[in-house]
Amino acid sequence: MEKKQSKRTRVVGARITEDEFKIIENRWKKTTCIKISDYLRKVIFNKPVVTAYRNKSMDDLMTELSLLRQELNRIGVNYNQSVKKLHTLRDVPEFKRWLIANEVEKRTLGNKIEEIKNHVKKIAQSWLQ
Repeated sequence: MEKKQSKRTRVVGARITEDEFKIIENRWKKTTCIKISDYLRKVIFNKPVVTAYRNKSMDDLMTELSLLRQELNRIGVNYNQSVKKLHTLRDVPEFKRWLIANEVEKRTLGNKIEEIKNHVKKIAQSWLQ
């Protein structure tokens, strides 16, 4: 069966003030409607209008996670450089210095991983509420 498509051939015009237009525009921008005409048709015919919802508290968590990811990436780069250095070492005292520095990097990496786990846990809990 072919679905009958209805073409919108009629234009309805209405004059409104600038303030009225701003009110309509602000309400439209809070929805998921791409065009203002789509929004107006839904409102006129009492169809459901889906509003865009943004959880501001999640923005803070996402910012924090982004910063943690960047820091973790920097630590990983430093760690890779240390491992490459290990492969070029021939002198035992230099190797011992690397081991000491490696322990500090390893501890820092472990702490950041724990921070990330805690933040992910917070996000999961907030999504489950």
